[in-house]
Amino acid sequence: MTAAMTAMITAVVGVLGTLLAPVLAQRHSDRQRLQEAGQAERRRLFEARRDAYTAMNRASRQFHTLLKDALHRVRDGVYAGQDREQLEDARRDYRDRYAEAQMVVPERILDASRAVNEVLARIDAVVKRLDRGLAREAESAEGALRDLKEAEPLLTAMRRLMRADLGVED
Repeated sequence: MTAAMTAMITAVVGVLGTLLAPVLAQRHSDRQRLQEAGQAERRRLFEARRDAYTAMNRASRQFHTLLKDALHRVRDGVYAGQDREQLEDARRDYRDRYAEAQMVVPERILDASRAVNEVLARIDAVVKRLDRGLAREAESAEGALRDLKEAEPLLTAMRRLMRADLGVED
């Protein structure tokens, strides 16, 4: 190889390097932006899921607590309009949080929530019947309080699934 050829190859490589450097830099920058956008989207989805879990957990526990309070008040004969409104508000909030969660949480969490919902809805119906004086045979506040205890391990299981899904370890 002659010196002229070496100079020519060096010049061509230099020109190609000069021409390709901005293209390669742009591609690298584009890839980096896409990666950052993907990370931001994953973070946004994680936060939406965490917020849904927090709201669902809070609403289901609040509904559970107010059902228990309502049963005690029905049993004691002091269940009043304010209690009914408070329980109805909690039921609506619980329903709304579940509806919101359906759009962002995995099916296994919804399954756990459905198990909780079955117990809470059944007891809510009993409270309403007891309050209206339309209790079915063998329905009582005491029996419903015992049945409501079924929700406690289901609430705990749901919370554990949510925490595990978020990566929270004990």
